[in-house]
Amino acid sequence: MQPKPLKPTVIAWELTRSCYLSCKHCRGAALNKDYTGEFTTEECKKVIDNIATFSSPILIMTGGEPMMRDDIFELIEYASALGIKPVLATCGHMVDLTTAQKLKKAGILAVSISIDGSTPEAHDDFRGIKGAYAKTMEGLNNIIEAGIPFQVNVTVTKHNVDDLPKILDKAIELGAKTLDCFFLVPTGRGSTLHDQEISPEQHESALQWVQKVSQTAPIRVKTTCAPHYARVQKQAKVSSKPKAHPHAMPSAQKSGHPGHPGKPGHPHGDPNYVSGGCMAGQGFVFISHRGILQGCGFLDIPCGDLRKNNYDFKTLYLESPVFNALRKPDDYNGKCGICEYRKVCGGCRARAYAHTGNYLDEEPGCTYIPKHGK
Repeated sequence: MQPKPLKPTVIAWELTRSCYLSCKHCRGAALNKDYTGEFTTEECKKVIDNIATFSSPILIMTGGEPMMRDDIFELIEYASALGIKPVLATCGHMVDLTTAQKLKKAGILAVSISIDGSTPEAHDDFRGIKGAYAKTMEGLNNIIEAGIPFQVNVTVTKHNVDDLPKILDKAIELGAKTLDCFFLVPTGRGSTLHDQEISPEQHESALQWVQKVSQTAPIRVKTTCAPHYARVQKQAKVSSKPKAHPHAMPSAQKSGHPGHPGKPGHPHGDPNYVSGGCMAGQGFVFISHRGILQGCGFLDIPCGDLRKNNYDFKTLYLESPVFNALRKPDDYNGKCGICEYRKVCGGCRARAYAHTGNYLDEEPGCTYIPKHGK
């Protein structure tokens, strides 16, 4: 029986692919140029209208650098007015105090900022531009001054896996609500970083670290692109009973989905939050800069063209053959299809695709050997 698809709770929308950074891991291999075929303001509104007919998700406005769109404030305000929850993923370089205040007024609920090293030199090396760290800190200070909650993202590679404790200290020092550890998926410009992808053993060690510090850190510590963290948490028998922490976000702004602050019901600062595993195509959707749906930004398989389908997000989400395949973990290949944790983890479908060309293959970054069959 085909499982009933969940309504999308989080949508990440690459509003533009344009970006003037040259980050080594960039999923879209984004460049500082204009990209043809990007959606107009009115096309974006048509998609937002359709989404609002059946769901009120968190809408991650991302890129590229979404602040390079002249209509970003208009789109934030439009989505917010329809009950959709807009959040922003930005490098911060284009956010002066006036801009931050405009973001707040338009209705942005939270912002994510990436810090990929505990020192300016380490961050700049990863981001590909000297002075990137200083500009990020300047933008972040403006976001803080405007009173916008924020989280720190870090892309975990061999470059910084041993630096994670210091990056956590930095996130706490800055006043972040969350540290989100993104585990590198070698796609886009990141496809040249296979040698920077941490080993399965390092994955396991890093996930165990996240689980341990999440119990005591004054902010929330979570993962993205590491669905096997759900298994680590289950094995640790993490209680589902919430605990408050000094830096927990107020209840009106509770959040926390893989990839961004925002999912209602899971407060920042809750050390007992249990990961939901891979949500690609089953609660989470990515929209490319040209309106192509994907299971996530790292799983570069077209799942429907909004422009060719009258901007009907709902129908594409419900009927995509790829999404429907992703919703059936019992049919996954290898150990992922028989693992007792398959329904809470599912393995990273994008990492499987990057390594084997088959998005249903087993997660290559997981050391766990299933104890039971189906």
